[in-house]
Amino acid sequence: MRHALVTGGGSGIGLAIARALAQAGYAVTIAGRREEVLRASGLPFQVIDITDEESVTKGISAIETARPIDLLINNAGAATSAPFDKTSLSLFNEMIAVNLTGTFLVTHAVLPAMVKRGWGRVVNIASTAGLVGYPYVSAYVAAKHGLVGLTRALALETARKGVTVNAVCPGFTDTPMLERAVDNITSVTGRDAESARRELAGGNPMGRLVTPEEVANSVLWLVSDGAAAINGQAIVVAGGEVMAG
Repeated sequence: MRHALVTGGGSGIGLAIARALAQAGYAVTIAGRREEVLRASGLPFQVIDITDEESVTKGISAIETARPIDLLINNAGAATSAPFDKTSLSLFNEMIAVNLTGTFLVTHAVLPAMVKRGWGRVVNIASTAGLVGYPYVSAYVAAKHGLVGLTRALALETARKGVTVNAVCPGFTDTPMLERAVDNITSVTGRDAESARRELAGGNPMGRLVTPEEVANSVLWLVSDGAAAINGQAIVVAGGEVMAG
């Protein structure tokens, strides 16, 4: 039975991915910073702060002592919005740390063993913000563009080593992170939450939000044997919002 590690697996897209993998017959471990959230999922878990190298090293070692990691789903991330002129260096660094450096640290800890075994799947949960620009989230956009670039570079390094590296780029998805975006819009503009949700959904040509389960289904395909030739791709799950991958 292949073993998957899903970072940020306690809620939202990460939890949907973890549950889909478990239902498909994979062994699953989720990771995150908040033990109470991880425990509530009912899935095996390891507390890891992906922005802290020591925490990552210790956490991955603890997981792999029990079972090697065959599939790595780098899902942990965060989005904070601000106009560029109000984006502080600390905010910029935070977005880079959570959305890019954390993926680097976890992948750096997991990938060598995959290469040594000659098989592995790495899927990075990026965003349409990794392919196009959006206003008021410049730090987040920069981080997600970096994540897509990292995906493509690693895919070439591992192409002949039995490991594939891909990204999934969701559009606005119905998750707790989106609810925080809605709260931010309402607090800044004074509009009601329903109109804010409609505005976010309006960017999708289908006129709706993406569901976490739709993102999870894309991940299930990428880690399957049927997707063995898919490598270095940025799979967009956004109803046609972005016509590039």
